[in-house]
Amino acid sequence: MAAIYAAAGVYHFVKPGFYLKLMPTWLPWPGALVFWSGVAEILLALLLIPDSTRATSAWLIIAMLVVFFFTIHIPQTIDFYQRQSRYLMISVIRLPIQFVLVWWAWLYTKA
Repeated sequence: MAAIYAAAGVYHFVKPGFYLKLMPTWLPWPGALVFWSGVAEILLALLLIPDSTRATSAWLIIAMLVVFFFTIHIPQTIDFYQRQSRYLMISVIRLPIQFVLVWWAWLYTKA
């Protein structure tokens, strides 16, 4: 899990344009949000490694996933639906995956 979140966080810096395309237009400072979300994912990934910080990191990952679900994933899916985007199906499929990620992080809260 730590490796996946670390890789995702690094990808924010390698390909920020990918994440900028996902940002809802109503959120301010999209570049800064992409930067700081990448930092957060890397930091949370590193905090998953030691036993002493694993549970806290997992709870923070759950919080991040819930916030992203309601502020990014759902609005993006609605936007794709309204625009009849070719990416709608990918966005719809991604929604239940967030529940799997929350469940996976929850397993780490028992550290």
